[in-house]
Amino acid sequence: MEYITTTNLRTKTSQLVNELKKGGKVSLIHRSKIIGVIKPVEEPKIFDAEKFNKIIKKLNLPPTTYAQREKIYRSHLMKKYGKGIS
Repeated sequence: MEYITTTNLRTKTSQLVNELKKGGKVSLIHRSKIIGVIKPVEEPKIFDAEKFNKIIKKLNLPPTTYAQREKIYRSHLMKKYGKGIS
């Protein structure tokens, strides 16, 4: 199934669900025009804190205090947006 019309959405839902489970994309047609694409939802990646800490340690970044981070952040905002930001 490469396409489905808006009138066939009710009758061919089982075929549509099977196609999405396989990972396929289906074009949605309304009045002889493609108006959209139906595609399966991508699973979000699970955050691994241990892996993240290993990557941070490999980067060997210098430790910064909260005040230093705030100063860097404020200077970045000034460069990007100008003096109007409070």
